[in-house]
Amino acid sequence: MSATVADSALCRSFGSVIDGAIRSGSECAALVDPATGAEWGSVDWDASFVDDAVETAERGAGIWGRKTALERADVLDRIGRAIEAHGDELAIYETLANGKPLRFTRAEVAASARWWQYYAALLRTLREHTIPLSSTKDADVRHEPVGVAVLITPFNGALSLGTWKLAPALAAGNSVIIKPPLNSPASSVVLHRIAAEAGVPREALQIVQGPAEVGARLVAHRGVDMVSFTGSTEAAKQVGGIVSGRLARFVAEAGGKSAHIVFDDADIDQAVTAVVQGVFSGSGQTCVAGSRVLVQRGVADAFMKRLRDRVSRLVVGDPASDATHLGPIASRAQYDRIVALIDQAEADGAERLIGGSAPPEVAPGFSDGFWVAPTVLRVADRQTAICRTEVFGPVMVVLEFETEEEAVEVANDSDFGLAAGFWTGSIGRVQRVSRQLEAGTVWVNTYRGMDWQTPFGGVKQSGIGSENGIEGLREFQQVKAVVQECGITPDPFGLV
Repeated sequence: MSATVADSALCRSFGSVIDGAIRSGSECAALVDPATGAEWGSVDWDASFVDDAVETAERGAGIWGRKTALERADVLDRIGRAIEAHGDELAIYETLANGKPLRFTRAEVAASARWWQYYAALLRTLREHTIPLSSTKDADVRHEPVGVAVLITPFNGALSLGTWKLAPALAAGNSVIIKPPLNSPASSVVLHRIAAEAGVPREALQIVQGPAEVGARLVAHRGVDMVSFTGSTEAAKQVGGIVSGRLARFVAEAGGKSAHIVFDDADIDQAVTAVVQGVFSGSGQTCVAGSRVLVQRGVADAFMKRLRDRVSRLVVGDPASDATHLGPIASRAQYDRIVALIDQAEADGAERLIGGSAPPEVAPGFSDGFWVAPTVLRVADRQTAICRTEVFGPVMVVLEFETEEEAVEVANDSDFGLAAGFWTGSIGRVQRVSRQLEAGTVWVNTYRGMDWQTPFGGVKQSGIGSENGIEGLREFQQVKAVVQECGITPDPFGLV
């Protein structure tokens, strides 16, 4: 990373935070700047901290959960304002973790504040309801905290995607334990400080650092009532098996291989704009990346020409520069995986239109970073690995189709179902195709728009449950029906 950011007055050592105190562990790992490949800090942990964190969180459930909805709303509002005030610090930590350009992580942090404001507003406006069962009997339907909720957050958005979990979890009155990704420990520690200063009791929010082994011990703990997970599909299956095996609640947002369809009646220029940002934002390290682009054959040549031109003008480089569109890949392991998938795709017959596994040119000082050029591959066989595997990098595959029916069939021919999008000028097609696409979110004549009000989740191998919106709040609550009879109790045995 450029000296401007690397020389910032940052904390460079991170541990767990339990009962309001920083805990230093016996195990340690280096934090690596993906733009330079250089170490910039460290994170430490100890698996034994798990028991202490859960024990503290169990106490916190009784403290935080007893606060009124209005009291919790005031705290959430203060957290949102403080996130805005700490925007630069949080953005720098996120960029150092995942390589996203700083101007984009700043925008993510600013947007995160809106989630806190939204859930504060929900707490002030949502009301429980009563069902009249008869002239003398009512049922009060109540939504109560689940208890202790563990949140496992992803490396590509520990702060932003973590907020999708933490804001509704605290709004619902739960006590929370955050397990950040190993390479992105910093923003969660800062967020803990912000939450404590805003009024979240120290018992109600814990941070447990560590690798997957620590996470496995955490989700298996009998004191944990719920786990909300974001990560790969394989990891979601492993975590879900542990959690569901003891009948605790499990919500997961897992992998994706989203289809982005361009019909021949679409506005091609707008579609190209959306396709490019839909795949290459965050260097493709996003779960909803529209990485399978389906183009109707009649407009394929015109679309490809404009697509290649647009992608050729993307700037890859220094995440601190406002001119940069794509930063590096977050880790060496992920970089190696992406390059291998590109090479395999070409061996399987894919036509490389632009990019490829050769690293792009970058400025001096960045040559040891994890750089992958934005890559477009034209593919004929949709069964090849590149069409079915989530790459999680700046790699787009383009397939052609003839008819609307074929487009829907190809789009749905996937193990995943997180998101989809399509471009058309036909109102009738909007209704037909949106109903047929197997995805938790479908964007029409737009792509990638995320909003705190809109539920987000996947189908098939892409997840269980919802985040965001009222639905996201309800995931962190359990329903209780309180039935009250105000009349004479009936006696079916005739003994009265």
